[in-house]
Amino acid sequence: MSKPQSTRRRFLKTTAATTLGTSLLPAVSWGKVLGANDRLNMAVIGTGGMGTGHTRNLMGRKDAENIDVIRVCDVYRRRLNEAERIIGKPGSGTMEYREIIDDPDVDAVLIATPDHWHTKIAIEAMENGKDVYCEKPLSHTIPQALACRDAVKRTGRTLQVGPQGTSQGNFWAARQAIADGRIGKPTWSQGAYCRNSRGGQFNWPIHPDAGPNKDAASEGYVWWDRWLGHEYDLSPKIDWNADHFFRFRKYFAYNGGLATDLLYHRLSPLIMAISGHSGEYPKRVVASGGIYLEKDDRDIPDTFFMMVDYPSEHTVVLASVMTNDDTWPYVIRGQYGTMNFGDGLDLAEQATWSEEFQEANGQSSIHLDAVPRRDHMGNFLDAVRNGDRLACDVDLGCSVMVAIKMGVEAYRQNKVLLWDTDAEEVVAT
Repeated sequence: MSKPQSTRRRFLKTTAATTLGTSLLPAVSWGKVLGANDRLNMAVIGTGGMGTGHTRNLMGRKDAENIDVIRVCDVYRRRLNEAERIIGKPGSGTMEYREIIDDPDVDAVLIATPDHWHTKIAIEAMENGKDVYCEKPLSHTIPQALACRDAVKRTGRTLQVGPQGTSQGNFWAARQAIADGRIGKPTWSQGAYCRNSRGGQFNWPIHPDAGPNKDAASEGYVWWDRWLGHEYDLSPKIDWNADHFFRFRKYFAYNGGLATDLLYHRLSPLIMAISGHSGEYPKRVVASGGIYLEKDDRDIPDTFFMMVDYPSEHTVVLASVMTNDDTWPYVIRGQYGTMNFGDGLDLAEQATWSEEFQEANGQSSIHLDAVPRRDHMGNFLDAVRNGDRLACDVDLGCSVMVAIKMGVEAYRQNKVLLWDTDAEEVVAT
């Protein structure tokens, strides 16, 4: 099976860096120190659907944000060529992600690979002095999430995780309202992400000419072994499987299905609003569901529910169903009142505790405006340049990842799972 070779440019850079002794410097010193007016040079690693969308978005804000995308990386030649065309820099693409993180001209990387590659690339990038925007979820496993959290602390780099709901102003307003005691102590909340489709969820198109047994320069070439990452124990080594490559979200080997792809979006802003910007690790997680209708080769469920109990005495109920798109909204329920999300927040009293609710709010119901916020990518750029507070930093991202992954494993193992805070590991009951 052919694979792309490392370029002479990368070899010379690596040799020069070793000669100069930069490998002996602290990782945080490798990155450039950017001023507010400096151009931020970015690279995108993983240019599938989400990565291509991010690349177009970044190029669309190039002048206004004083940024540029100077490198792109993907293991599928067709996607890589398209990404090169989008950024308008022929020859800037590579299939070897290490060429990106070794490039001293790259200040920050955006990682939009399949989940099983997220943290390996993120950690190596930070250790090479890059700041990181990592698509959600943070990782594929809990140990990977913890390792990434620790790498952020060790390197001092900026890392934003990608659940964009954490940048929505209504959740920042919710955080302040809860901190101010407007609904009393929150006791349970809910979130859901539901869809429906005729072809089966995640059954994205397959390109018939794609595969690893092509000439490495051809449009259809896929560096399959690198995509699997089996040499780093990121997933099992298997023969070429187009369904696994183009429809990876159907398989637990590479992600957690509905929980990691969709419910990570829902839990992140909820737990930020309830527990604070650093999140909260769970106490107990249960899950249920199954493959009720979409009975193809997938092993992820098409119907999934999970409940997360937190040490702060709060329960979050989450649902993701791919066979009916009738969903339920975000709601946070406190002892004094109920919080509903829309264009801002609407708080309504619990009749039993009307006195306490009205003391906190001045009336029996109240509307609160959303807090004005930059979008998620804008927040990341401001954090890199100015040190602004991240909407989803690694602490929040890691605590959510632990809860979500526990939900996946509670479903797969048919067990109630507990979090051992001291050992930072999962315990099955």
